[in-house]
Amino acid sequence: MRYDLSGTWTARLADGTCSPIRLPGTLDENGIGEKDEGKNQWHPDITLGNLGLQAKEDHVIATRYTRKVTWEGPVELRQTIREDLPEGERMFLEAERARVLNLCIDGREVPHFRTPCLNTPQVFEVTGLWKKGGTVCLTADNSYPGLPKKAILNSSTATDETQTNWNGILGYLRLRTEKSVFVERLSVYPYGDSLKVRAELNSDREWSGTVTVRSDALKKAETMTVSLHAGRNRIEFSLLTLAPEVIQWDEEEGNLCSLSMELSGGEKKTVSFGVRTFGKNERGRLALNGRTVFLRSEANCAVFPETGHPPMDRKSWEKILSVYRSYGVNCVRFHSWCPPEAAFEAADRMGMMMQPELSHWAPGDAFESDESFRYYRVELEETLGMLADHPSFVMMTFGNELAASEQGHRRMRELLEFARSLDDTRMYAEASNPHYGEAGGERESDFYTAQKFHEYPLRATFANMEGYLNHSYPNARMDYSASMAEVRKFYGGPVFSFEVGQYEVLPDFGELEKFHGVCLPENLRLICRGVEESGLLPDWDRYVEATGELSRIGYREEVEAVLRTEQMSGISLLGLQDFPGQGTALVGMMNSHLESKPYPFARPEAFRSFFTDRLPLALLEKYTYENTETMNVPVRIVNYGKGMLRGNVFCELSGEGFCRRVELPETAVPAGELTDAGQAVFSLEGLTKPVRLNLKLSLGDIKNSYPVWVYPPVKPVCPDGIYETDCLDEKARKTLRAGGKVYLAPRSIKEDLPRSVQAQFTTDFWSVGTFDGQEGCMGQLIDDSHPLFREFPTEFHTNWQWWPMAVQRAVILPEHCRAIVTEMDSYAWLRPMAQLFEFRCGGGSVLFSSMGLQDLQQYPEARALLAAIYHYMDSGEFLPEQELSEEELEMMVRVKKT
Repeated sequence: MRYDLSGTWTARLADGTCSPIRLPGTLDENGIGEKDEGKNQWHPDITLGNLGLQAKEDHVIATRYTRKVTWEGPVELRQTIREDLPEGERMFLEAERARVLNLCIDGREVPHFRTPCLNTPQVFEVTGLWKKGGTVCLTADNSYPGLPKKAILNSSTATDETQTNWNGILGYLRLRTEKSVFVERLSVYPYGDSLKVRAELNSDREWSGTVTVRSDALKKAETMTVSLHAGRNRIEFSLLTLAPEVIQWDEEEGNLCSLSMELSGGEKKTVSFGVRTFGKNERGRLALNGRTVFLRSEANCAVFPETGHPPMDRKSWEKILSVYRSYGVNCVRFHSWCPPEAAFEAADRMGMMMQPELSHWAPGDAFESDESFRYYRVELEETLGMLADHPSFVMMTFGNELAASEQGHRRMRELLEFARSLDDTRMYAEASNPHYGEAGGERESDFYTAQKFHEYPLRATFANMEGYLNHSYPNARMDYSASMAEVRKFYGGPVFSFEVGQYEVLPDFGELEKFHGVCLPENLRLICRGVEESGLLPDWDRYVEATGELSRIGYREEVEAVLRTEQMSGISLLGLQDFPGQGTALVGMMNSHLESKPYPFARPEAFRSFFTDRLPLALLEKYTYENTETMNVPVRIVNYGKGMLRGNVFCELSGEGFCRRVELPETAVPAGELTDAGQAVFSLEGLTKPVRLNLKLSLGDIKNSYPVWVYPPVKPVCPDGIYETDCLDEKARKTLRAGGKVYLAPRSIKEDLPRSVQAQFTTDFWSVGTFDGQEGCMGQLIDDSHPLFREFPTEFHTNWQWWPMAVQRAVILPEHCRAIVTEMDSYAWLRPMAQLFEFRCGGGSVLFSSMGLQDLQQYPEARALLAAIYHYMDSGEFLPEQELSEEELEMMVRVKKT
């Protein structure tokens, strides 16, 4: 029997302030606390790259959302007992989720019935203490006395960067009655064609009797005779044979069974579970039910801006997981936190895999203090107990980006053995991204997830814009085979990449209308005011869309590079959802409310088109060609579905009236394999002008497509009547004063462009608020309707054909003006920047390029762009309208003194 204790209680703070509070709930939700002064910021503002933003307005937290109220420390939650309850049974008070929680009844301290932790329900036995008129006092404390406070506050469990360090009680708050002997915990573990059943039986006295296990998944019921002592007793049924008709739990198949345990006294407990195996196969790959699987994982960082805490009901989690699934996700990693059991109930039903972590982020001294090791051992044991019956729970690490000395690592190894002794039907690793990947992995871990292995990368982009995506000419062949060869010299288990992506998108201010709860988006409002003051607001949607399209291009390359790597077991993103803290890291296709941003780039089907289990891949050596070349395109088929694929691959290269088709021989693609399907060869003859084509691949109902640009071979020559120069010299001045045309094309170096920044192909990584050494460039916004681009096909955003130019410098303009190619800037600075723009000056006309095209003539796309520039400047359409003075021009380019 359960008795609900929700309702109005009295909250008393340490300063003596008393307020009514609705429980379950938090102090934030009840408006209790003090002003958020940013005490628990991940970094103080002074260390962050958006300090300039902060300086514009005092007392505004520029790096994360601001809590309307905050409180750190103990709070007493009191209520008078309103009625007596039937006697003769044992009675327990349960709070589903809290911080450090203690209970007193009528001044008497009541001990915890189970050792408490932050992830699991906190339980107190109150038998004989619950009397009408008595006073119940729960003391909740989010300053974590006796716990590793720093590591907890760093983690997503309690950081104000995302979830908030809330205080209060979440989920159920209730009394539960039990018989004198009852089943406290019932855990079911599948092993191939059999089950192991463990139970904790609790008795208030010595007791002997029988225990019977029944399940629709078992061949027959099983009974054993037991003798119990007073307290907690553990029993186990081993190797119970499964019925042959049992259907396994699987990806997208929430096949669940039930199992009951009955004591001879009539006490009974029933749980649901799923029959599945999860581990590694003989090739060191992840395998579910013996089938090789590829993780398409997303990091959930506990971003819940309306409540400041996770939902506690299954329906809400079904909605959250359904949103993830719409983007192609099949596994959710919970970054340094564990969601409530309702999340796993939802995942069980949906066939979604889950990877929780301990509430632990300690990038230097993990497990080195006795306090830390003692607490996290408890959290590990209690969490594994709570989640034992959930087939969706497949993996766990002991925290995010942990690093430690030998003592810490020795304790990690102890925890690995401890976890396996409790439950070896899951996989465990010491950490996600241990030592940032710089120390490699530990052989003892069941899997390795990191950004790199020593110096060998496992993703395309890193902080400070490192990585091949910004430093190597683009192709669709890059993979991590070389890195995996190094990994395999040391480690033979499953490997998947960590926090891949982090490509920032400029903020969609439409989200500002959605805040009605405990958080204020003051950081977004501050950015919005900066955009308005800069005069960018009327065009801001286009900025957002251009950064979003480029972000998705980066994510797609990240995903396909891992799919091209046969030995890797998956990819874990960060992320699909905006992250509101750490300097404001808006990296998502979705806003912080987990809603798709209202732009085409953010549509789930667009992302799911490549974030999927079955996909044809074109291994393009490059994206740009001349029409004298022949395209040789190796094709491979990814199949991480549940069955064989068979058929012919159809390849089509088409666009602008051009169409070539190739049918490859029939291919059989086994499940769990990356299979060569042959090579498509395309002649590009007949294309006489610059054109963008689409390469489409299909095998049955699985499809993929790639952009390809083809140009006629040209050797651009500057026309007569245009003066081309790499500096502002006397001839340029005279030409302008005479009403002439100047193509100002300095080398793309700091010496020639004194007021410039180094751009890159991708958008900014994570945020300049975290990595203040980054320049903050956000990609190109291109005026694709400009007549210059009749000779150089382009979209309004950066794409692969812009790579050689995009990685050059962008000049800082004296004021915001219209540009042909704008270089968008981070929200932190919003500097007016461009790579190609035109203006009148001194009576003449200037086209200014900061891209150093003369130094890029080895690339057909650079030759084509330079030819388009010459053609445009030599036409009657080159009539710039905006004007800059010679003095302003002198600020932007090297001046040659006579």
